[in-house]
Amino acid sequence: MAGNSKRKGAVRKSGSKKGQTVGSGGQRRRGLEGRGATPKAVDRPYHPAHKRAKAASKSVAGRGGRTHKDDGPEYVLGRNPVLECLRAGVPATALYLATNSEPDDRVAEAVKMAGDKAISILEVGKPELDRMSSNGLHQGIALQVPEYSYAHPDDLMRDAIDSGTPPLLVALDNITDPRNLGAVIRSVAAFGGHGVVIPQRRSASVTAVAWRTSAGAAARLPVAQAANLTRTLKDWASSGAQLVGLDTEGDVTLDDYDGTGPTVIVVGSEGKGLSRLVRENCDSILSIPMAGDVESLNASVAAGVVLAEFARQRRQA
Repeated sequence: MAGNSKRKGAVRKSGSKKGQTVGSGGQRRRGLEGRGATPKAVDRPYHPAHKRAKAASKSVAGRGGRTHKDDGPEYVLGRNPVLECLRAGVPATALYLATNSEPDDRVAEAVKMAGDKAISILEVGKPELDRMSSNGLHQGIALQVPEYSYAHPDDLMRDAIDSGTPPLLVALDNITDPRNLGAVIRSVAAFGGHGVVIPQRRSASVTAVAWRTSAGAAARLPVAQAANLTRTLKDWASSGAQLVGLDTEGDVTLDDYDGTGPTVIVVGSEGKGLSRLVRENCDSILSIPMAGDVESLNASVAAGVVLAEFARQRRQA
């Protein structure tokens, strides 16, 4: 009320006649250019709408409702990670810069790339960036990445069948490292595969880390989430695809397997391997011949080796 009283007093002193409003004289015009569209209120971590949505999500989880740790936007923190994401073409909605932070070449390049891509550039206080980070190691910069839009497993197989070439898909079981997921996506795209399916739970998801590791391939290759991976694999098998699980104790080697037909390569983690039900539903268990004392390959490397061989067979078929 005190503010309103003061304002009325000022009006009486200057008279009741309306006059021109004093402006910036164009001094701030340059600072307001190239900022892009402002993100929605719910996507701005310092906005009350964002806090209300976050509180509502926690309330739903407390009542037994379903929530997922990857729902909503993700924040990439730090000058090198932000710049790598922008260079890799990771989709982003906003670039946050701490007010009065010391810029360097990385920040300058990130701002230029964000401007070129029409990504909103917002200056915020350091406390706001601190709230985006669990450890405060943001270096005065953060990139907001929206939630990834997954394909449906049925659509993934149907599109692969309609592509005019025998479906070549990869299913990941027990893969929890997003860097492995990103590397697999990159290999599938490089060797002519049609897509990747991952379990909805207990699995790496398409985060900014996976995007960055895929070197932008995640923008071109569909990734599906399966509520039940075993059921999805059974459905795909009924469509005529051969399910090929990878394991060092395989019943057939890569040298002897024909991968020219509709094929789903099922990859387990280096430690746990394939889960029991997934393994039991595979038509074949494939091993990769190796020299020396190496017992196993990283999951993404193994997938890349098999994809490269199947791509070679298909070129020669």
